Amino acid sequence: MMRHAILSAALLAFGLASTTYAQQQKVGAPPEASNMRLAGWSDLQARSAYQPTIHQQGNRWIAYIGHHGGTDDIPTPVNPLTGNAEPNGTSIVDVTDPAQPKYLRHIPGAPGTYEAGGAQMVRVCDGKSLPKGDPAAVYMLRTFGGEAHEIWNVADPANPVLLARLDGLKDTHKNWWECDTGIAFLVSGAPDWRTRRMTQIYDLSDPAHPKKIRDFGLPGQEPGATGVVPTELHGPISTGPKGNRVYFGYGTNKGGVVQIVDREKLLKGPAAPTPENLRAPEISRLLMSSWNGAHTTFPMLQMPIAEFAKDKDGGKRDIVMIVDEAILNECLEARQMVWFADVSIENRPMMISSWTVPEASGNFCQRGGRFGSHSSNESMEPVYYGKMAFIAFFNAGVRALDIRDPFNPKQVGYFIPSITDKTDKRCVKIDGKDRCKTAIQTNNVETDARGYVYIVDRANTGMHILELTGSARQVAGLK
Repeated sequence: MMRHAILSAALLAFGLASTTYAQQQKVGAPPEASNMRLAGWSDLQARSAYQPTIHQQGNRWIAYIGHHGGTDDIPTPVNPLTGNAEPNGTSIVDVTDPAQPKYLRHIPGAPGTYEAGGAQMVRVCDGKSLPKGDPAAVYMLRTFGGEAHEIWNVADPANPVLLARLDGLKDTHKNWWECDTGIAFLVSGAPDWRTRRMTQIYDLSDPAHPKKIRDFGLPGQEPGATGVVPTELHGPISTGPKGNRVYFGYGTNKGGVVQIVDREKLLKGPAAPTPENLRAPEISRLLMSSWNGAHTTFPMLQMPIAEFAKDKDGGKRDIVMIVDEAILNECLEARQMVWFADVSIENRPMMISSWTVPEASGNFCQRGGRFGSHSSNESMEPVYYGKMAFIAFFNAGVRALDIRDPFNPKQVGYFIPSITDKTDKRCVKIDGKDRCKTAIQTNNVETDARGYVYIVDRANTGMHILELTGSARQVAGLK
């Protein structure tokens, strides 16, 4: 904990001033920042991190972080709290005081490397919010490697208790859980389906007793189908009963599909995975280029657009922000970016704009590791919803976008953390030999209702807690 505090203080001091870009990062160099500053940091036991979820529990704010599996060249990390070597799993960190995060617990995940191990995805719901939950409980839903989904009671976040487990799967990933209804859209790999990832829909309103509703995917992915298998699922986002829509994103870095689905028809329609039943709840699809995927499909509904305020129609628009995922190191693929689609006319969705970090602004293709987008924050809290979006851009850190006019998104801030002696290298093959470089790999990002921004690093550099400054703070309306 002392090491955390010393390095956090040093990084905080560095973060107060903007810096110029350097081609390659070095240990001890300051972070690169504009209109964002470091509020706190946790090394997360130098574990490769994927999904942060921030949850208010009484007067405390708790960060739950899902981790990728380990790598072949780094030994299994030792948990200082237990003294044991533990496969990457779930970190639980008290972030009530962002300047002094307190690491509470590590729950080991599945042994294995990369996406085959760890416990990448994590969601949290209060028992008092769920229709049949224990009011005294706080429930955490997480994946377990690629083989299962687990539900824990984390009412005491330092002492979680396993309640239920959904086994027998082959590639679990990025889930969505409605805390007001208990409906969960679980990204899974059902053994009899023809795709690595599809959706299993469960009623988790009583989390200790899960009830399956149905399996879902694109026609052609179902058991017994023939021909070409459509692009695999990455993840869904639901607007719940009020919005009655689920936005599914298929593909990560190529052949993306955005699917808009009628939630009620999905939940109440015939469960048998026939092509007809799979098509029935679909409203429309947006097919992306063979160069780009649909990692995150984030709905921003009924956005007022100032430019169109005096027009008879279209003063408010339904927008879906689509974020691709860069997969290959050092730009060995097409650029993965952020796209904005107007879905106001649902059966005729259309792209209206896109955004990327300019490569030349930091020589990012040469820095090492991945450069390109990966994910956005997914919180719909009013503090940022419809005003700002935060995009994880791997070696270009996190980018703060003013999205009040989604036809013209604008960057208003960024933060690229400093690397540490624990930051893992990333390699490419050159003439049959590995060429390796060390660079930040900002992986996923989330926000809380207080306005803090949380980014986690794929290359073992930990979790950085950020706050906005300057004009970015003004865009968000923060005091």
